[in-house]
Amino acid sequence: MKPLSVPLRVLPDELGDFLRRALFAVIIGLLVGAVGVAFHYGIDLATELRQEHHWLLFFLPLGGLAIVLLYRVCGIEKDQGTNLVLVAVREHEPMRLRTAPLIFLSTVLTHLVGGSAGREGAALQLGASISSKIGHKLGLDPEEGRIVTVCGMAAAFSALFGTPLTAAVFALEVVHVGVIQYAALVPAFLASLTGFLLAGWLGVPPTAYAVSGLPALSPLSLLQMVVLGALCAVLAVFFCAVTHGAGHLYAKVLPDPRFRALVGGALVLLLSLLDGGLAHQYYNGAGGNLVEAAVTGGGVGVEPWAFLAKLLFTAVTLGAGFRGGEIVPTFACGATFGCVVAPFLGLEPSFGGAVGTVAAFCGVTNCPISSILLAYELFGGGGLPLYALAIAVAYRLSGYSGLYSEQQIVYSKRLPHAHSLDQPEE
Repeated sequence: MKPLSVPLRVLPDELGDFLRRALFAVIIGLLVGAVGVAFHYGIDLATELRQEHHWLLFFLPLGGLAIVLLYRVCGIEKDQGTNLVLVAVREHEPMRLRTAPLIFLSTVLTHLVGGSAGREGAALQLGASISSKIGHKLGLDPEEGRIVTVCGMAAAFSALFGTPLTAAVFALEVVHVGVIQYAALVPAFLASLTGFLLAGWLGVPPTAYAVSGLPALSPLSLLQMVVLGALCAVLAVFFCAVTHGAGHLYAKVLPDPRFRALVGGALVLLLSLLDGGLAHQYYNGAGGNLVEAAVTGGGVGVEPWAFLAKLLFTAVTLGAGFRGGEIVPTFACGATFGCVVAPFLGLEPSFGGAVGTVAAFCGVTNCPISSILLAYELFGGGGLPLYALAIAVAYRLSGYSGLYSEQQIVYSKRLPHAHSLDQPEE
């Protein structure tokens, strides 16, 4: 083997580049992590207030109108949400710094009045808008600017949800599915872990669940994972179709965003009243309560139609113009679906709920590596090969659709080495 020859003059350049990016990553991790922690406490406070004062649900129409007017006053009424983040990373497009306080306030307001929306998608926008602005202000070249934006995404997601490995890889994987820029691995992990440590120091606990009923690795359990993964792929396609379809239907029937928000808020309020009254609030908010009931509670209290109800609440909320994310609602739909289906496949509801959580997440985001890491961080290392198989099946069978229209799936899901753009949709 020929010995590796590295010119001595290259070493200082490499070291300087490494240290510069590491410094940027830590600074972004601290800054964005602090904002992520504040966002976490803001969401928690809004949720507690709503659960203590049930009458706040009556403000759903006005809350939606306030959000629309807030974005209109700030001049970004047609904000693309997380899609804009993907464009910012891919093309080094600048994001307006005002996006950060807007998504912060509007998501908190959505949770305060009882809209069904997540917060991780909002966290991605928070982190990306702050870090992207820093990159452009410093005059960084496009490649460096993309890395800084990815660091912001990873730090915000990690600080908010407490899954640093998932956050770092997701920020790298979600933009170009099939291609990961390994040059950004060190900064992304440094920023994510910095945000995670800061959040822990400031009292934000990581999200984790205790799963029961893990099956042994066997031919039967492999078959069960293939079937459950396939069903979760169908659920993911249905989730994306309904959420996107709701937005298009709103825009067609109610072109004025103000009336759209008022009507949408009234519909969510009506759904809440029909579901069990103001005090029930089972499908309002992000949906973490549903994940916990499905996974740690073994499905006790989870209705067979819970995943459909949560999907309906989420589609009506986000389509009307409320702000937030789709990730935790996806978790909730996947968890409740998985725990209901599991007994028919010979699986425990708790384990089925856990598999449904990560497989549905993969189906809507097209991010299998992130989903496997998510299974490890949320549910521990037990049964990881089974989670991975279900995730792989959900990825393969969920087609080329997803939550984010700006996401690029670079390689075909069916043929190796073939670009997805060269293949017909499945």
